[in-house]
Amino acid sequence: MTLLPTACSSAYAADEAPEVVEVGGVAAAEPLADEDDAAADDPAAEEGAAEEGAEPADPVAEAPPPEEGEVAQLRGRDRGRDNDGRGGRGDGRGGRDIGDGRGQEGGQAGGRPGKPDGGVEPPPPPNEGGNEGNNGLDVLGTDCTNSQLEPHTGFEVAPACVSTSFGEVAAEENSPSLLITEAPQTVAVGEDFTIAVSTRNLVRDRFLGAAAGGYYLESSFLNGDGLQRGHFHTACRVLESVAEAPDAEPAPEFFVATQDNGGGAAPDTVEITVPGIDTAGTVQCASWAGDGSHRTPMMQRANQTPAFDAVRITVQ
Repeated sequence: MTLLPTACSSAYAADEAPEVVEVGGVAAAEPLADEDDAAADDPAAEEGAAEEGAEPADPVAEAPPPEEGEVAQLRGRDRGRDNDGRGGRGDGRGGRDIGDGRGQEGGQAGGRPGKPDGGVEPPPPPNEGGNEGNNGLDVLGTDCTNSQLEPHTGFEVAPACVSTSFGEVAAEENSPSLLITEAPQTVAVGEDFTIAVSTRNLVRDRFLGAAAGGYYLESSFLNGDGLQRGHFHTACRVLESVAEAPDAEPAPEFFVATQDNGGGAAPDTVEITVPGIDTAGTVQCASWAGDGSHRTPMMQRANQTPAFDAVRITVQ
């Protein structure tokens, strides 16, 4: 088994490893064995990764099929903050893509423009012209025309307004679903553990790395059989409390995105190995499907359950 460094992950290949390349602004001179600082999200599905010193590949290029038996496990990476200068996590676990635009000079301030205190102005008024074309509903807008936020760039920056169209929605019978089928109830501090994730109606062949500017960049697309193209994510975080919703800002202890060119209409299962958690307490591990640009796949009906699942594990 060979571990291949990529822009935001490690790719595991059963056979001969391809040459090491530079993708999304991250270079690795030697393959990594199993390092916690392997980068998060990777444009592993992009065709023709750029060689060192070459122009980066088109982030919306079609993904080539991997060699038989290849599995891409896209490992987590520290994240830094964008505006306040705080550093990323020191343990190398979880987090955002390296080179994802965070920490860049001139990052956007909180709140809408014109509010120096970081506050948020009321939402813009509805589009002019009445309710024609909006099913008689009072719609605030269907694009970023009325937004006062800067356009989203394809990197993990916010506040911003995403103008990318939603794209294709699968029929209800083809909607992707996901279930964590196996997970331990209790593990020791520092003990590695494995969870099993089953997906249905999800073709895991599409992944635009956020490090390369592919976040929320591409519309959703189905394959020729009407199935969602994309991948799925898995993350584990320590809960400070089980009595209230956690803060969503901190990076998780573990994060991985799986794009292995598997999946399809029939359910199958992927095993995810989580490195030992160093903090005792309750850990929430969640898995959720993503389209090619990391959004949870859309559904035909509002009352369909999204493709996600979560479990709680006691670390002691």
